[in-house]
Parts: sequence; structure tokens; C-alpha cells
Amino acid sequence: MLVVIPARGGSKGVPGKNIKRLNGIPLINYTIKAAREVFLDEQIIVSTDSLEIKATVEETGLNVPFLRPRGLASDTSGTHEVLLHALNYAEANGKYPEVVILLQPTSPFRTDRHIREALELYDSSLDMIVSVKETDANPYYVLREENAKGYLEKSKDGNFLRRQDCPKVWELNGAIYIINTKSLKQKKLGELKKVKKYVMDRESSLDIDTMLDWELAKIMVNSQIF
Repeated sequence: MLVVIPARGGSKGVPGKNIKRLNGIPLINYTIKAAREVFLDEQIIVSTDSLEIKATVEETGLNVPFLRPRGLASDTSGTHEVLLHALNYAEANGKYPEVVILLQPTSPFRTDRHIREALELYDSSLDMIVSVKETDANPYYVLREENAKGYLEKSKDGNFLRRQDCPKVWELNGAIYIINTKSLKQKKLGELKKVKKYVMDRESSLDIDTMLDWELAKIMVNSQIF
């Protein structure tokens, strides 16, 4: 298995977020700790374009074997290309993983338990296991789209009077992706079809993208929710 932790230096929503300290600990270290409790160091690659992130990661004793090319470090760079770059590096060094695991550093409350449970759901007949949470924005109930006349219509048809009567809808939480290497080489993540879910609770699913997310994470840590 190959574990990839992508950590780009630039961040607009929360400047420097990947190494910003949450409860005195660089954010990326939460993901590194969870990964190390499941995998060997030689299975883990932190893919970054930043010397500062590289130095922060290597303070944990985990080697960062390369700096990501500038072309894979812009706002428009895709996760798929970043994963393939790390996979190509592994294969060039004689490692041929059958599974690539993506762990984003913006999910500090995803733990080794979550990773282990997700791994138990994976088998080689699948394209991917992806972590999710039950969404609050149910398209059968609260989501609306604008039609050609500018009127709002339900995003998904259904005559449900109560939200709890609607079919459950799952939202990707960004914490865990367990990907069949063959599938990764053939299609982008959003194009994969044989995908199954691993359900996480709302608190563990927090993905830090904005300053509001950051402040919520601080509250969760300080209140000992985590």
C-alpha cells in the first residue's frame, strides 16, 4: 500500500493551514500520527511543494523524499495528478502498491481507527472506498436549483413532508480515500463507478477549509470533544 498525504504550501481560506498549530501541534501532524499507527514510514509519502512543510514533517522523523513540481502546486492542480506523481515516484523506486490511500491533512479528527475500519471494507473488486458523513443538505428536502425561468425547483424529485422521511444522502468528508491502483491509472476519482462508503460521524468528519472551520476545530479541542 502507498499512503499519500498532499500538503500544498499555498492556502487562501486558512493561510499556512497545513502547518498552522492546532492545540500547539502542526495540523498535518494529526494525519501523520494516524497514518503511522496503521502503516510503516516507508509506505507514507507527504507530497508538498513547500520547504517549510517539508521541514515541519521531517521534525517528526518522517522523510519527505521530494518536493512536488510547481505545475502540481497551483490552485488548479488536481488531486488525481498529485496521486499519480507520488505513485510514479514509488514505482520508480521499485515499489508497486496495489492500493493508494489518500489522507488529507485538513481532517485532524480522523484517527487510525477510522482508517482501519475503512480498510476492512475494501477489496480488489472495488475502485474505491471513500469516507462520508450523512449530509444535512438533503436534495430531496432543502436543496433547490434554478430553472430556465429563474424559478427554484427541488434538486431531486420527491414528495416528502419531513426530512427524516427522505432517503439518506451521503456527503464526501475528504478524510479517507482507499483507491485501487489500476482504477487510479485509468480514471479520475470523480469518474470511478465501483465506489462504496465508509460512514464517519459529523465531529470526526470536520474538514478545515475556512477560518470558521479552524475556529470550530479549536473549540472541539478545547472543550475536549476530541
